[in-house]
Amino acid sequence: MFFRHFSSLLIGLSFASASLPAFAYEAGDWLIRGRVITVQPQDHSGTLHINDADTHLAGVKVDNDTVPELDITYMLTRHWGLELILGFSEHTVTGEKNWQALGDVIDSKVLPPTLTFQYHFRPDAAIRPYVGAGINYTYFFDSKVPNASPLAQSGDEVSLDSSWGLAVQAGMDVALGADWFVNLDVKYLDIDTTAYFKNTSVGRAKINAEIDPLVWGVGIGRRF
Repeated sequence: MFFRHFSSLLIGLSFASASLPAFAYEAGDWLIRGRVITVQPQDHSGTLHINDADTHLAGVKVDNDTVPELDITYMLTRHWGLELILGFSEHTVTGEKNWQALGDVIDSKVLPPTLTFQYHFRPDAAIRPYVGAGINYTYFFDSKVPNASPLAQSGDEVSLDSSWGLAVQAGMDVALGADWFVNLDVKYLDIDTTAYFKNTSVGRAKINAEIDPLVWGVGIGRRF
């Protein structure tokens, strides 16, 4: 559903912008965007260990979340820029496959500041595609075992390792006038973590997870 709306919006903006006046990016410009993003984890997990023993039970999935995001781009030249994205999302981790009976096992907030080095192909056009690559740091906070989980009991704890990984992106800015524009953007973030459980109904446990989300965004921006 989100992909169809994203594609339709992209086509509509392409036609609508054909009659708009072009505006040019210059070295030293700041581009400030507010986006609404949908974070879609492409998750894969390793086996569950309980009290240091491999249970050979595998499988977790991480749900999607749609949240606001702020991003800031500084144009080093007319074509090259640096973008920093700021925002956080909330996710629930659920057992699946042969771990499905455990249901929801983690609720956590995720802060993934990401810095990308971008190339803007057509800095003078009304439609300005770009690509970028860079680095992502992901910090997990306010993590907890849901009360309804079979793992839950008084005093239980869960923590997730922070993650460093690569980020790649593609997108476009579509002019709305001299300084305002609409932005469409998609990123892939390499996020790997290990979750550690303590004082649960099964004692200590851990599981590795590759989250690796696609992040789809649409928003509005202004050049300063």
